[in-house]
Amino acid sequence: MASAKQPLADNLNAFCNDTDAYLDGKPGGPLSGLTFAAKDIFDVAGHVTGGGNPDWKATHPPAERNAWIVETLVDAGATMVGKTHTDELTRGILGENAHYGTPINTKAPDRVPGGSSSGSAAAVAGGLVDFALGSDTGGSVRIPASFSGLYGLRPTHGRIPLEGILMQAPSYDTIGWFTRDAKTYAKVAAAVFQSEVPEFTPSRLVIAQDAFEEADREVSAVLMPLAEKIGALAGSSTTIRLSPNGLTEWAVQQNVLQSEEAWDSVKNWVDQVNPRFSFWVSERYNLAISLTETELKEAAILRESVRARMDEVFAGGGFVCLPTAVSPAPLRGLPASAKKEVQGRLSRLSCIAGTTGRPQLSMPLGDVNGLPVGLSIMGDRGADEELIGFARQVEAALAS
Repeated sequence: MASAKQPLADNLNAFCNDTDAYLDGKPGGPLSGLTFAAKDIFDVAGHVTGGGNPDWKATHPPAERNAWIVETLVDAGATMVGKTHTDELTRGILGENAHYGTPINTKAPDRVPGGSSSGSAAAVAGGLVDFALGSDTGGSVRIPASFSGLYGLRPTHGRIPLEGILMQAPSYDTIGWFTRDAKTYAKVAAAVFQSEVPEFTPSRLVIAQDAFEEADREVSAVLMPLAEKIGALAGSSTTIRLSPNGLTEWAVQQNVLQSEEAWDSVKNWVDQVNPRFSFWVSERYNLAISLTETELKEAAILRESVRARMDEVFAGGGFVCLPTAVSPAPLRGLPASAKKEVQGRLSRLSCIAGTTGRPQLSMPLGDVNGLPVGLSIMGDRGADEELIGFARQVEAALAS
């Protein structure tokens, strides 16, 4: 771990090297002795929030105060040692940044770490910090957690204040974090939520059959037996299909609505600055610009049907179990066409929690040919602590 106020030895390209953002944790707090890093979308007083894009950084002033989540963690005793790389303006899911490079995934060095919270995932997986902050709009905590062999939560939408962060799409934006074990995850959660993380066993486990069918065959073959073991811990399990017409349709509506919000968040700045974007990010903003009123209305109607369906699923209580990602981490440097296909497949699983505002925790329980694959549990709104409490039970049971 980094010693106080000494340069961090970063051989993973996880940290931004143009900022020395460092905050001593308050002594005696529940997180004293833990170090953390923050994705470069979180404000730290006196430092410019760079957002993974050099033109954004060059055209914005230093933050006047710390982001709520940063201040909360420092007040709880954790020491912040630096800021980490992100896909530019959080518009990516693989972790490759055309301006700053790709952080190294120590669990699979020839593969991407996942994004957009790429640097934070790499820093935790590589043991540089005890935990690290990320954000999850369309999967940017859950996917890196799966690819990098970490715990990662997308919390209930609106549960954690977003004050002091670079927003992408407010209807979907959430704050999460990464750890290597469930015990540390629960410790951080208690400080963030300012409540205890109880031992918890759900009334049932709902195994999402169509979500498992979306995943690669090898991924499903590894994760389904684990889901069944978790179901046994819960006492009962059932297998259902979440979407009557397939999860592709669900992913399309979030892509449309999230894209519109993401463009709305930056369009005035883009008009003024004409910034440099990678081809991938430019394409995503061009998609948003081309959306028609008909497409937006249809997506909004479908979003309500998705929410109604998931309300039905959760009416019986319990947690839903699904693969976090459809595959292990893809190879670094894929051509643009291949990246687009991967993005589309990943969104079929990540859109469920994003659309409905529910918490989803990815657990590093499986591997395919030595590559990490995460298994997720999803709870009803407000069940964040219960998910983490159950994850501790799962971790202990599978370790014994």
